[in-house]
Amino acid sequence: MKKCFTCPIVLAIVILSLVSGMSGYSHAGPIELTYANFPPAPTFPCVQMERWKTEVEKRTQGKVAVKTFPAGTLLGDKEMMDGVISGQASIGNLCMAYQPGRFMVTNSLSLNLGIPDARVGSLVLWDLYKKYNPEEFAKVKVLTMFTTAPANIMSQKPIRNLADIQGVDLRASGGAAEVLKAWGANPVGMPMPATPEALQKGVVKGLISSLEAMKDFKFAELCRYITMVDTSIYPFAVVMNMDVWKSLPADVQKIMDDLAVEQAEWTGNYMDNHVRESVEWSKKTYQVEVISLPEAEKAQWDSRLQPITDKWVADATAKGIPAQAILADIRSFVKKYSK
Repeated sequence: MKKCFTCPIVLAIVILSLVSGMSGYSHAGPIELTYANFPPAPTFPCVQMERWKTEVEKRTQGKVAVKTFPAGTLLGDKEMMDGVISGQASIGNLCMAYQPGRFMVTNSLSLNLGIPDARVGSLVLWDLYKKYNPEEFAKVKVLTMFTTAPANIMSQKPIRNLADIQGVDLRASGGAAEVLKAWGANPVGMPMPATPEALQKGVVKGLISSLEAMKDFKFAELCRYITMVDTSIYPFAVVMNMDVWKSLPADVQKIMDDLAVEQAEWTGNYMDNHVRESVEWSKKTYQVEVISLPEAEKAQWDSRLQPITDKWVADATAKGIPAQAILADIRSFVKKYSK
């Protein structure tokens, strides 16, 4: 009987393959992603970041591990987009309002268009992005989008009419600064974390922003008045480096795609609930007065903002952007999601 010289070789190859496979599986570990964010960890953009991380890790059953970097520890606010494009972070969260000339289409949501809350704003923003697919996002994969709640005035003295706001120094950023100018206030630009000290030193007499800041930044200690003007919202985008996206397995990509709208709505709902909680906390803890403008007075404030919208339309049209169609779509989307 002939000896089978090939059998031991084949067996050895099979055993080696199995061992190699087992070794590769045990040592390869999860796909590691870095996620950069610029605000402090307790604020809502970072809360949504941690929720997204948790959901991705859970839904991929540990195939993906996300390491988060809040408070600008990996990338700052204005370097976020380019930092993700260059690969300094796998994922980044950016506020488009901080670069008004770069994100013309999505920054249209910061105009005074009657967006009532963050949930509606977030869903409108996502629909707008999906419909127009702006060129400025061509180099990244957009994972989700969301907005703040409408901006309102927090001040050390009551502001009950347009006369009260004339010349008042108020912290603002992005489109809200233009809003304050239109009303006759003096907008002062500075990072949000620097604002409490500026209030204490009298550099500013208040600010305009979404009202979760009354609790998150303890502005209620220094600003005992809120004037409800329900104006500018700030649009945000969560973007991924395109090479990283293309390297992900198809099942992981699908999980992230399936999360996009859910994450937008979750963040909007979280923001709206947090704003309500913050206002109630401010009223109870510091007896903050919430001032609602009479209808006729509010109409005067709103009328002063129309030139801002007109300028955006002119600037966008000059760049070949269908400005009027975009505004019509936003109003239509707002009605759709406000029902």
